[in-house]
Amino acid sequence: MRQVIAASLSGAALEWYDFNLYGLSAALVFNKLFFPDVDPVLGTLASLATFGVGFVLRPLGALVFGHLGDRVGRKQSLVATMLIIGSGTALIGVLPDYRAIGVWAPILLVVLRMVQGLGLGGEWAGASLLAVEHAPRDRRGLWGSIPQTGAPIGYLLAIGVTSLFTVLPEEQFLSWGWRIPFLLSVLLMGVGLLVRRTIAETPDFQRVQSEGAREKSPLMTTLRTYPRTTVLAFGARLGEACSSQIYQPFVIAYATNTLDYPPYVALTGVVLYNVLGLLLMPVVGSLSDRIGRRPPYLAGSAFVALSAFPYFWLVDSGSTAAAWTAMALAALGGAVCMSSIQGSFFTELFGARVRYSALGIATQASAMVAGFIPALAAALVAGAGSSWPLPLLLTAVGIISFISAWLLSETREHTETGGHEALCEESSTGPSRPTH
Repeated sequence: MRQVIAASLSGAALEWYDFNLYGLSAALVFNKLFFPDVDPVLGTLASLATFGVGFVLRPLGALVFGHLGDRVGRKQSLVATMLIIGSGTALIGVLPDYRAIGVWAPILLVVLRMVQGLGLGGEWAGASLLAVEHAPRDRRGLWGSIPQTGAPIGYLLAIGVTSLFTVLPEEQFLSWGWRIPFLLSVLLMGVGLLVRRTIAETPDFQRVQSEGAREKSPLMTTLRTYPRTTVLAFGARLGEACSSQIYQPFVIAYATNTLDYPPYVALTGVVLYNVLGLLLMPVVGSLSDRIGRRPPYLAGSAFVALSAFPYFWLVDSGSTAAAWTAMALAALGGAVCMSSIQGSFFTELFGARVRYSALGIATQASAMVAGFIPALAAALVAGAGSSWPLPLLLTAVGIISFISAWLLSETREHTETGGHEALCEESSTGPSRPTH
C-alpha cells in the first residue's frame, strides 16, 4: 500500500504542480507578457480566461483516458497523462512572448494550456482509483484522501519554486525567471514516470480483466447504467471545484490587482490555505471511514454556502490579518472537506468495469465549469465595481453541492466498491456483467 500511495501521490503532486504553475503565472506574469497592449483590467481578465481554457479539454481527457483506463488498465493511462501534461508545461517555458511573435504568442499559450487540461482530465480519476482500489475496505476513506493532497502539495511546490525567482529584479523575472519553473517540469516528469511504471495494476481491474468483463464502450455503459448517479456526482463536485478556484487563483489576482494588497499577502494566504488543507485532508478521509462519506461532504458544501459573505467581507476589509483569516477558515471548513473524500465517495458509486470513465466524466465536467470561474468573477467585479456578486455565486454552487450529495446514497458500508446504489441501477437497466 505504501508503494501504491507513493506512486499515486507523487504523480498527482507533480501533475498539480504543472497545472497550478500556470494559474500563478496567469495572475502574475501572463497579463504583462502575452496581453501587454490592453488595459490592465482587461489584460488580467484575458490572462485568467486562458487559465480557464485549460479546463475545456478536461472532459475530453476524462473520456480518452477513462476509456484507456477501463480497457487497458489504470497504470497505462496514468503514464500517458503524465507524459502529456509534463510536455505541455515544459513547452510553455520556451514560448516566445507577444513582443517576439505577436498574436501567435497568446494563441500558442492557449494551445499548450489545452494540452495541460487534456492530460489532467485523465489524471484525477486515475490517481484516485489507484489508491482506493488497492485499499482495504475499512480504510478506503483514508487512503483515498492521500492522492487528493497532491493538489495542495503541487500548489505549494509551484508557489515555492516561483517565489525563488520573484526575488529577481522585475525585468529579469519577466524576461527569463518565470520560465525556469516551467522547464523544471521535465525533471519532475521523469521522476513521476519512473515511480508509476513500477506499480502493479489494481486488484479491481485485474478481476474485471480475468472475468472478461471489460466494456467495449465504458462511456455509453456509464450513461445507460448510471445516469442519475453521474449527474449527482457532477453537482456534488461543483461546489468544491468552483469555490477552490475563487479561494486560490482568483483571490491572488483580485487581492493584488483590485484591492492593492502587496503580492506577498495573497500568496501567503494561499499558502496558508493549502498547508491547512494538506493537514486536514487525511483527517477528514479517516473520519469518513467511521461516520460515512455524506456527513462531512454535506458539512463542507454547507460551509461554502454559509461562509461566502463573511469570506469577502474579511478579504475586502483591507486588513492583512482579516484576509488571512478568511483564507484559513475557507480551508478548514469548505472545499477541503469535500475534496478529501471525493476519491472514496465517488469511486464507491460506480462499478469497476466503467469506473475510470464514470469518475472522470462526472468530475471533469464540473471542473470545466469551474475553470472559467476566475474569469467570470473578474468580469463580475469589473462590471459591478465591487465584489458583491461573488458571495451569491459561492452560495449558489454550495447549495447545488449540498442538494446533490444529499440525494446520493451513503457508500461507506458497501462491502465492495461499486456499492448498493450502483448495483441497483445496473439491475434496473437489465442484465449486466459481474462488476467484481
